[in-house]
Amino acid sequence: MIDYLKDPDAIYARSFATIRAEADLAGLGEDMQDVAVRMIHACGMVEIAPHIRASEDVVEKIEFALVERAPIFCDVEAVRAAIIPKYLHGNELIVTLNDPSVPALAKRLGTTRSAAAVDLWRDRLKGAIVVIGNAPTALFHLLEMLDAGAPKPAAIIATPVGFVGAEEAKAELDLDIHGVPFITLLGRRGGSAIAAAALNAIARGIAP
Repeated sequence: MIDYLKDPDAIYARSFATIRAEADLAGLGEDMQDVAVRMIHACGMVEIAPHIRASEDVVEKIEFALVERAPIFCDVEAVRAAIIPKYLHGNELIVTLNDPSVPALAKRLGTTRSAAAVDLWRDRLKGAIVVIGNAPTALFHLLEMLDAGAPKPAAIIATPVGFVGAEEAKAELDLDIHGVPFITLLGRRGGSAIAAAALNAIARGIAP
């Protein structure tokens, strides 16, 4: 057995030092660099750094929404489970994917359950925080709703993963034409852990 590092503080310090030494964070503002480090830490891939995109004021907007106890909508249970409650200000974590009405709604809309579940967010979407870590169709449908005049959330964190639609959905968000601050990771890579890590990084800085 090798002599491995056991001290948790030392592990974290070395991990973050390694990320900052190896990742290209130059294209991000200082507040987003801290978020990007946490996103990279969640997946172990420094090579995602140049593909992280964020609107200029997104960290500030998410901080304000957290303090105001805005609801946090998650596309899947994995995102909700990865968000650290002690960093929140009593914000409700909401997943509607398993709502009993979703299968019939998906059939009526001719789409996936993930997209149909987003339709149930409409009444509480204004000023909310959206965290999408799995389903590209959830992000596509959210953007369709916004284009059709749905209430705007405070911010969108979206890192859906996959080979069908993920790259395209995030590229659409990155066009920054929907009037909502965002954080995303371009390309096929992503996942629930990365999306939750971005929110945790911001929430941690203003934890109660």
